[in-house]
Amino acid sequence: MNISEKILDLAIRIQQISAPTFAEGARGEFVRNLFIEEKLKDVTMDSMGNVFARLAGKQKKAKPLIVSAHLDTVFPSSTNLQVKKEAGKVIAPGIGDNSLGVAGLFGIIWALKKNSAEDGGKSSSGEGNGKSSSKLNHDVWFVANVGEEGLGDLRGMREVVKRFKDNVIGYLVLEGMALGYVYHKAIGVRRYRITTKTAGGHSWSDYGSPSAVHELANVITKLTALHLPKEPRTTMNVGTIHGGTGVNVLASEAKCELDLRSENPKTLTKLVHEVEDILIHASRDGVKVSAEVIGERPAGEISAEHDLVKLAVKCLQEQNLSASLTTGSTDANIPLSQNIPAVVLGITTGGGAHTLNEYINVDGIEKGIASVVRFVEEVGK
Repeated sequence: MNISEKILDLAIRIQQISAPTFAEGARGEFVRNLFIEEKLKDVTMDSMGNVFARLAGKQKKAKPLIVSAHLDTVFPSSTNLQVKKEAGKVIAPGIGDNSLGVAGLFGIIWALKKNSAEDGGKSSSGEGNGKSSSKLNHDVWFVANVGEEGLGDLRGMREVVKRFKDNVIGYLVLEGMALGYVYHKAIGVRRYRITTKTAGGHSWSDYGSPSAVHELANVITKLTALHLPKEPRTTMNVGTIHGGTGVNVLASEAKCELDLRSENPKTLTKLVHEVEDILIHASRDGVKVSAEVIGERPAGEISAEHDLVKLAVKCLQEQNLSASLTTGSTDANIPLSQNIPAVVLGITTGGGAHTLNEYINVDGIEKGIASVVRFVEEVGK
């Protein structure tokens, strides 16, 4: 079995372990045990559930590279995790986002060991000393982190960056389906939970009294009427709505969750002010409207001319892949927002992210893992 096949096999094994945000423990333990089997140094799991392991380089004083992939998925524990294979694809909930990314951590480890053996060096599995290729001067910290999706609000990566601070070469964030893209800009995000409350009542006898559902719908209508610029790209989404107890009941409470995003921090701030102005003035006699911030992802970026970005592009081009510079909301938001260099690279291509029909293309894995291994070997030189 070659490395690409091993990565795919491991990705499926990881995908079969349910890991919704805030419940990644079983998957984290699985990864922790795999790090131990690979005889890496300093294998630990912090109180939040992030898993760490160190691959030692030659120079002890050199700054390390952090390579991360998030453990969590958007799917609840009740989801059917059945895997289907067809025509060069593997179809399964969470297979690309981000089971393949986590498996990619081990693909890098295996490839570095293989390169070491081919160069005549001793692999870490032989000595148990955590060393990889003789060409690797710096340590590499592999991190499988929690809380990237949804209301996880990047909680895992916030803790990772707090641990390493800026004493690093930078961050390489792995996403399963991002092959061909180099993420070097982080989109700012603000999320709210909006609640409307009324006295409620009977749909017939109390008709004319306010319903929390109707009031919430009115608020949403006003919010979605706001003008959003196309440049810089700015979006608004009401992702969930809950409320009411029966078809013939005037609802006493209703809630929705609102997601705001923009490529430009100033534009996001302007939108936030407009949204909050609507919410502040939405309450009236018999109607209380409140909102709480449930998520905030800070924006940041590094230049397209930064060494990490140019290296990422070079590593993709060496595999005869086009490299598109792009923006996104990922774990890289946290280091980028603190002026710490970070890029996101993918393992293969795919589609249907966050749906039950999510899929990855098998053929891309070989070039994808080769490009990220090359990045790990060359960064910091």
